[in-house]
Amino acid sequence: GARNSLNNQLGELEGRLADAEAAAMKGGKSAMAKLEMKIRELEAELGSTQSRSGEAAKAFQRAERKAKELAFAQGEDRKNQDRMSELAAKLQMKIKTYKQQIEEAEEIAALNLAKFRKAQQDLEETEERAKLAMVL
Repeated sequence: GARNSLNNQLGELEGRLADAEAAAMKGGKSAMAKLEMKIRELEAELGSTQSRSGEAAKAFQRAERKAKELAFAQGEDRKNQDRMSELAAKLQMKIKTYKQQIEEAEEIAALNLAKFRKAQQDLEETEERAKLAMVL
């Protein structure tokens, strides 16, 4: 009786062990499948992140190149501005010089005109005196 009872218990334990092993196997496979799926999801996410960061790097390079071009253009504009300012200053100096020359010429013309009028007046007076002398 006792032997039979032990055999039954052993059989029952072996059955339970087999069930537990089967359950563990099933659980293990399911866990593995879940992990594999998670790995695939992470790989996909990594791929899209890498492509986004690649695009961002390209956009950054484009922006950097544009900034360099603008800085160069700004430098050229500044040089041109400086040249124009220099030219304007030279022209203003020339204008000033021409104005002075014109003023000097006007003064000389005014003096010459005054001399001419004086000479004309002297001539007229001389002619008047001559006429008077002839009359007398």
